[in-house]
Amino acid sequence: MDNERRHFLQAAAAALAASPWLAQAAQPAAAEPAPSHDMSHVPAHWTGSEQIGMLLYPGCTALDFVGPQYLFASLMGATVHHVAATLEPVTSDTGLGLVPTVTLADCPRDLDVLFVPGGGQGTLAAMRDEALLAFVADRGSRARWVTSVCTGSLVLGAAGLLKGYRATSHWVALGLLAEAGATPVDERVVRDRNRLTGAGVSAGLDLGLSLVEILRDRLYAQSVQLLAEYAPQPPFNAGTPKTAPAEATALMRDMFTGFVRDGRQILKDRRSRG
Repeated sequence: MDNERRHFLQAAAAALAASPWLAQAAQPAAAEPAPSHDMSHVPAHWTGSEQIGMLLYPGCTALDFVGPQYLFASLMGATVHHVAATLEPVTSDTGLGLVPTVTLADCPRDLDVLFVPGGGQGTLAAMRDEALLAFVADRGSRARWVTSVCTGSLVLGAAGLLKGYRATSHWVALGLLAEAGATPVDERVVRDRNRLTGAGVSAGLDLGLSLVEILRDRLYAQSVQLLAEYAPQPPFNAGTPKTAPAEATALMRDMFTGFVRDGRQILKDRRSRG
């Protein structure tokens, strides 16, 4: 975690517990100062030791990964692993390079959180990747929390981790979850036991905050939201098919007919193999 943000959170935590005013952020990370506040005021459960594994694969959507990563990295004491097949940079679907920190083989065996981002053609490739699916199935079988954003839930489904669970996905692909034995739910974030899934792309911020609250508490999550100044006021009310112009919805739906067709076939084939 970035030291400057960590020290800011520590200072904010102490100030929130002791007074109604947030403390000033610590000095830049290069100076490596000690926190300037008495951390004895911070609730003990605000510092954990979670192992969080965030999957990376070629063609994943960068914002699916980066939004939740910012929030997971704000969990004091947690270790966030960027997991990929190799340690080479992974190119997202928009060309942004994302740097792994650990390979599939070397990722901790027992994770508190397994997270899978979505994407387009890269996600379809991930759904066909036996080594990647074996990793997801293995780590997901023991993780305290199995999570995804956008079409990442299709990867969870292909790995057999959503059978009998309520889950969500990007609106374009939501219906495909039934092919994985899940119950599709048209909501921003869906929690069913230890499965936590988010809708399309930007919903990763909501999923991340939801998990921060679960792992810490509401005040901690609210403080992180405030630090991020996450107070969306989009210029258009077109973020879902319910509010977008019909022509925009039709345009997007038509653009992904091939994705939906191929995704359905992949899930059907995997289901037929048991």
